[in-house]
Amino acid sequence: MAGNMPAKAHEVRVEQLWIPDSLDGPEAADFLAAVEVGRKVRMQTWGSDDLAYAPLEKLLEMADPYERQVILVAKVDDVIVGTVDIALPLADNQDLAEFTLDILPEFQGHGVGRQLLEAAEHLARDEGRRTILIDTNHPGATLADTAAGQLIPGSGLGFVPLKSREVEFAQHTGYTLQHIEQFSSCALPLDSKLVAALQAEADEANAGRYRLHHWTDRCPEQWLEAVAALENEAGEGGIPGADDADLVFDGAILREAEDVAIAQGRRTVVTAVEHIASGTLVGLTTISVLALRPDVVFQDDTVVLREHRGNKLGLLIKVANMERLSDQFPAARVLYTWNAPENRYLLTVNQQLGFTTAGVTGIWQKELPDLRPSVS
Repeated sequence: MAGNMPAKAHEVRVEQLWIPDSLDGPEAADFLAAVEVGRKVRMQTWGSDDLAYAPLEKLLEMADPYERQVILVAKVDDVIVGTVDIALPLADNQDLAEFTLDILPEFQGHGVGRQLLEAAEHLARDEGRRTILIDTNHPGATLADTAAGQLIPGSGLGFVPLKSREVEFAQHTGYTLQHIEQFSSCALPLDSKLVAALQAEADEANAGRYRLHHWTDRCPEQWLEAVAALENEAGEGGIPGADDADLVFDGAILREAEDVAIAQGRRTVVTAVEHIASGTLVGLTTISVLALRPDVVFQDDTVVLREHRGNKLGLLIKVANMERLSDQFPAARVLYTWNAPENRYLLTVNQQLGFTTAGVTGIWQKELPDLRPSVS
């Protein structure tokens, strides 16, 4: 819950954060303070800082060629008490802006978030962005509170607690709940007996008709276009508010994305599955390892072509990839993933692997009005 804002500190100043060239020296102080706000908010929400950026990681991400990032900060008495990270896609969805809003717990409920959000919307409108996405995060314990009520999204399954502070804030600022992502975690490494049992189950189902391929960071040239096609398949359905027609991978874009990941210090562990009779890749799964937090890893896309489902290929590739991950990165202790609640197939696979639900993320959307004067 929000604490009490100091009586003398009601004046909030919003300004754009200057991004330093490095973290050394006094000029990086505000950047470091802004990143620390995000860490404290995640500690409050999830009880750990597993999902928080390390300062250097955030600094590297600011140079992403596919996305311009702007950070606005709210200061009270020259101390940063809130931030909004504004992501402006550059390669596709150029009508879209995504906001991540973080307010220190003791300054929540005092209008700081509203001022930051209004400033971010103003900036997004000036950049020609009309569709805004924000998210709200809800730990599992809050979902069990029946007195909190339920708000159902515009599409898909799931709910967020209707009476939560985050939900009330999103509604009061004109946002509509579009979609829910279920957030789950799995302890690593997997138990060896569980691995053996799941591999035997998957092998029996696919009856030797498939073979696995593995790589880290860079896709072998022979599979480049096939992997690009699978990534396009994984992107179908996309994010609410995004124009899926723009989200098209090819081999060259995939190579660029690999270069960006490597430049940010991110490692990528991939397992793909080939249908032997046709010689084509029909599925893949990817795990990302961050440069500065090798203990916390993230499940990215998992996709199996529709005509090859029913052969436990999702289980096959995920078990194999998690085993490879533990071999290559033994420090990894927890794997996090987000899934649409309606994706029963992957949720069932995850449950077999030992994933437990940590909470949900609500994706909210707002269409900004066009304030340009009409031409008569």
